[in-house]
Amino acid sequence: MLTESRPQAWIRLLLGGLLAFGALNAFAGGYYGVCGAPGVPREWLAGSPFTDYLVPSLILLVVVGGTLALAAVMVCRRHRGARVGGAAAGVVVLLWIVVQVAIIGYVSWMQPATGAAGLLVLVLAYLLPSTRTGKAV
Repeated sequence: MLTESRPQAWIRLLLGGLLAFGALNAFAGGYYGVCGAPGVPREWLAGSPFTDYLVPSLILLVVVGGTLALAAVMVCRRHRGARVGGAAAGVVVLLWIVVQVAIIGYVSWMQPATGAAGLLVLVLAYLLPSTRTGKAV
């Protein structure tokens, strides 16, 4: 087993934590939307292909949350594909937020915060030390 330096361990810890936090956030937001997103104006969907929040919420729950969760597990288990998994999760988050803003516009401070988190995930995935183990997830 390869040992990591202290900075490498911090990168792994920070990336894994950020991915796990993002996954929990996506799961919670997706669940909220599947339950009807009470308090979120449907007018935001005007001009979009959606009449309610069900489909976007399922995408958030399954695609965004699932990608983040899988990447978090890969990073924490030091899987050989952790760097690629983390980068993929960062790209998915950025695509999600770009499409969201394109459809509903800027409506919350969480949109730029999510974009910044997606960029941070990409940077940390790039900095993540590579592993030579072939551990399965």
